Amino acid sequence: MTTMRYLPHTPEDIAEMLKAVRIDSLEGLFAHIPDDCRRKEALDIPEQLTEWELNGHMDTLAGSMAVSPDYKVFMGAGSYEHYIPSAVSFLLGRSEFVTAYTPYQPEVSQGTLQAIYEYQTLTSRLLGMEVANASQYDGASSLAEAMLMAIRVSRKKAVAVSRALHPLYRRVLETYFEPTGLEIRELPFLSDGTTDLSPLKGMDDLGGVAVQSPNFFGCVENVEAVRQAIDDKKTLLTVCFSEPLAYGLYKNPGQCGADIACGEGQSLGIPRTFGGPALGMFASNMKYVRNMPGRLVGETVDLDGKRGHVLTLSTREQHIRREKATSNICTNHSLCALAAVMYMAALGGTGFKELAKLNYDKSEYLKSALTSAGFKLPFSQATFNEFVVEFPAGFQKTYQRLLKKKMIAGLPLDGFYPELKNHYLLCVTETITKADMDALVQEIKK
Repeated sequence: MTTMRYLPHTPEDIAEMLKAVRIDSLEGLFAHIPDDCRRKEALDIPEQLTEWELNGHMDTLAGSMAVSPDYKVFMGAGSYEHYIPSAVSFLLGRSEFVTAYTPYQPEVSQGTLQAIYEYQTLTSRLLGMEVANASQYDGASSLAEAMLMAIRVSRKKAVAVSRALHPLYRRVLETYFEPTGLEIRELPFLSDGTTDLSPLKGMDDLGGVAVQSPNFFGCVENVEAVRQAIDDKKTLLTVCFSEPLAYGLYKNPGQCGADIACGEGQSLGIPRTFGGPALGMFASNMKYVRNMPGRLVGETVDLDGKRGHVLTLSTREQHIRREKATSNICTNHSLCALAAVMYMAALGGTGFKELAKLNYDKSEYLKSALTSAGFKLPFSQATFNEFVVEFPAGFQKTYQRLLKKKMIAGLPLDGFYPELKNHYLLCVTETITKADMDALVQEIKK
């Protein structure tokens, strides 16, 4: 058996470790593995490339995929292309920040802790909630943790979730709930693209209700109506989101009466990068703080009265809480949270609102252009930067033709909603120009 070149152990180190476990050779260390389970031939791996050869190879691969700058991508569905100010990338690349982990030693991590504290502050302001944690993995895990939190607070065994909420988020929620015996009930969506609240009238045993606004179809939900529908049931309302930029234009969860706000923060300065890493945002009201998942960074003063930061609350299983932990998530996406706080600080409140308005206006332009071209918009509810279009039967051929012209005309919905055959979810952000939209409409009309 040959030794891997990247292992740091010297022959003397290996000999000493084998002696400690009373085995004569490395081969003997793996003798218990059945012969038919062991690979005997060498791995079929190409020869190594030089750095410039590898860069050229990656450029060739990128050019053959829908990831090159030449492609115009009219697709969102929870992952959005936004311009990221250069300052964000520059600051994020500083050695002081390049870590994904929450620091355990506050006395030597004040800068990182302060940055996370600022992230919590801006997240709370953005979502209109009293307190935010130091982030989750992504929007899906945030939703699952929110529903588990609602169960803990209410001490009930069932939750209701809108079918217009992101399908992949709902799938993760089902995975979390399946071994627990807790029940998930589904609220259908109406013909206007929003959630049907009528089933809630007979559900008095719910611990939580979750809606997404804007929802998966891009439609803005009437969250105040959801609040009114469950107000007398002592049920926690969770407002989920996949595009936080919408709250620069529409009411945020706190303004609509949410008990918990959770969702995806990828839009805030984080590149798409093939779907990850992402940022799970999570906020709540102060009265539920001890039931929140993850951890909180707080502000304090040292013995000299100087400002400092510490991990104020960390009710997770790796610390003293063990089986009583509020979450089994062992870390947070600290680097992504830092990107988000840098992005929000760079835009400021005015810039955030202006960008939201720009995204709204551009999507409305494309909606109007498609409507004028004779295509149907099945949902009448107001939307934000993405919307559903019903194309004629056989549009798949047009879709493939557009791909060859380096245009991605949205996401087909029938894979998630079988009843929405020939329906496509289109998205427009500030990165799409008027010329791009006009070209798309002209190609679709052919």
